Amino acid sequence: MSSINYAEKIPNNVNLSEDRKLQRALESWQPHYIDWWKEMGPEGTSTSEIYLRTAISAEPDGWAQFGHVKMEDYRWGIFLAPPEKDRKVNFGAHKGEDAWQEVPGEYRSMLRRLITVQGDTEPASVEQQRLLGKCCPSLYDLRNLFQVNVEEGRHLWAMVYLLHAHFGKDGREEAEEMLARRSGDADKPRILGAFNEKTADWLAFFMFTFITDRDGKYQLCALAESGFDPLSRSCRFMLTEEAHHMFVGESGVGRIIERACQVMKENRTEDVRKFGVIDLPTIQRYLNFHYSVTSDLYGAEVSTNAATSYNMGLKGRYEETKIGDDHQLEHTTYSVLHPVNGGFQAVEVPALNALNERLRLDWAEDVAKGVERWNKIIAKHGIDFKLTLPHLAFNRAIGHFSDIAVDPSGKVISTEEFARRRDEWLPSESDLAYVLSLMGGAVTQPGKFANWIAPPARGINNQPVDFDYVRFA
Repeated sequence: MSSINYAEKIPNNVNLSEDRKLQRALESWQPHYIDWWKEMGPEGTSTSEIYLRTAISAEPDGWAQFGHVKMEDYRWGIFLAPPEKDRKVNFGAHKGEDAWQEVPGEYRSMLRRLITVQGDTEPASVEQQRLLGKCCPSLYDLRNLFQVNVEEGRHLWAMVYLLHAHFGKDGREEAEEMLARRSGDADKPRILGAFNEKTADWLAFFMFTFITDRDGKYQLCALAESGFDPLSRSCRFMLTEEAHHMFVGESGVGRIIERACQVMKENRTEDVRKFGVIDLPTIQRYLNFHYSVTSDLYGAEVSTNAATSYNMGLKGRYEETKIGDDHQLEHTTYSVLHPVNGGFQAVEVPALNALNERLRLDWAEDVAKGVERWNKIIAKHGIDFKLTLPHLAFNRAIGHFSDIAVDPSGKVISTEEFARRRDEWLPSESDLAYVLSLMGGAVTQPGKFANWIAPPARGINNQPVDFDYVRFA
């Protein structure tokens, strides 16, 4: 078993004590991380005890030990998945060669950029969610928020370890910059746009963890295919934790939908706002916003950067080794949607240049399955309403759809019409104000839930729903 040494100042399963120079470098970064957590982590939690899961080994049966932990005592650390014997580079120009344990010199810059961008998303989401605890709908949800937060913090540690261990002075500087940038800051924003958006209410949080953390899953899966073995092992362990984040989002939105449907049925009305719950059209507008903003995270539909990182063997496709082709893609094409003459046309482009779009479509298919599960909740109540994903060209700021205006159905319209009808499709100021008005105070009595959300079907780790998931000092 690949056990984690919690006796060390920085818990790890990478034998950190055997590399004293690296250990000292990370121990000098640790106080800066703690300072950042105190300033930008969940507000007002320093003395609370949270029912958190903690990894005790990187094996499939050892990464989840539950118990009440003070947030200030939580032990972040460096955990890599167990190594695979004789692992190879599975794609690109180096296909078939032994996986790299050290950074190939000629790929240093590209690899450092990939790790930095991934790492920057982790503290960003903690910053976006730092005030949500003040308006939590229940102790169950508050605990889930904190679990997501501490694991995003640990994912930052995973990327910082790689930067310190393999990129010398440049890596240490990148690690410091991750603590200096701030989500939404005008002068030092986070690298990716979606991580500078506000997460002001719990519907936004649940949408973020359902949709944007799912993007995280697909990005991590692509990086887990990397020929740079330490990055692959880091991402494989991170993926074990990411699944819970998506569960929090999907089940959270599902419970909001359940509550809306209950009130609609009980009162025979679609106007549920007067009963203090969130109506289905508002949920649709939140879905449109988070889906379109997250879609931009995949970058341009046709990208030479993605082709380069693939050819180098640094970032693969989703489930690369399960795909039945030559894994080099030099002579194959991929169909990519282009705007043409007021409509759309599928155009064959070199498959190497379409890797962003392929990963985006893998993610979109997965998101659509979750939306269908939400629609089953609505259908169960016999309500004639269906949530839908907007067209991939809707509300885009990056890529070749960014220059056109498109309605959610995919109809190309004028920018004037889009501006006039924007509030039909995206959360309006009054939507945001209404949702926020429901969340005026935290619900902290065990087993109690805010009026706008249904209780979960079951608790965490087989605990009852009314378990004291958070103990306040």
